[in-house]
Amino acid sequence: MGEINSIILNLALWAVPVILAITLHEAAHGYVAKLFGDPTAYLMGRITLNPFKHVDLWGTILIPGGIVIFNVLSGVNFPPFGWAKPVPVNFSRLRKPKADMLWVAAAGPGSNLVQAFAWVVILRVLGMFLSPESLWLELALNGVLVNLSLMVLNLVPVPPLDGGRILVSLLPMPQAVLLSRLEPYGFYILIALLYFHILDHVMGFVLPPLFKLLLMLTGA
Repeated sequence: MGEINSIILNLALWAVPVILAITLHEAAHGYVAKLFGDPTAYLMGRITLNPFKHVDLWGTILIPGGIVIFNVLSGVNFPPFGWAKPVPVNFSRLRKPKADMLWVAAAGPGSNLVQAFAWVVILRVLGMFLSPESLWLELALNGVLVNLSLMVLNLVPVPPLDGGRILVSLLPMPQAVLLSRLEPYGFYILIALLYFHILDHVMGFVLPPLFKLLLMLTGA
């Protein structure tokens, strides 16, 4: 019974930051796409903070929840990550499709960076009043880890991830076309990176200095 209670508590402490991180990530894509000329997401009602509009069964619920359960049962503490239903963007409707793709793609990871900063501020403020064992502090820490993890994951330079789209926007046209042809295989490349623990090493290398930088910027 104690193990079940621990799983439920951990799921609750991760659910809020995961849902917020994914919802704002997708809404940011749609909002910036609208600013640059593509109203597709707006017309489909996807520029919204309603998480039910963005929830993907596997990416938003089953995989993050499975990671939390694995953490509790194994004793490790790997930050859960996931994804939502992608916001539809018709890049051909952007005013400058290739150039504007960069800003639409960067909006998602950018929203996670802003959220991570906000969670660090909350962590710092709550830390002034609460004991280190407080569940509120754990919730705020989870918010930082989720958003930094989602940002780094999405910046992997493989389309259709945001990092891949950013790179397609920046490369000269011949190289951009070649890279964009990887898009149908992007998911399988990501699975391979996870399976061979390459992303584990990337996360372990990148997340600690990013966290320290945010602490420094907030004066913590």
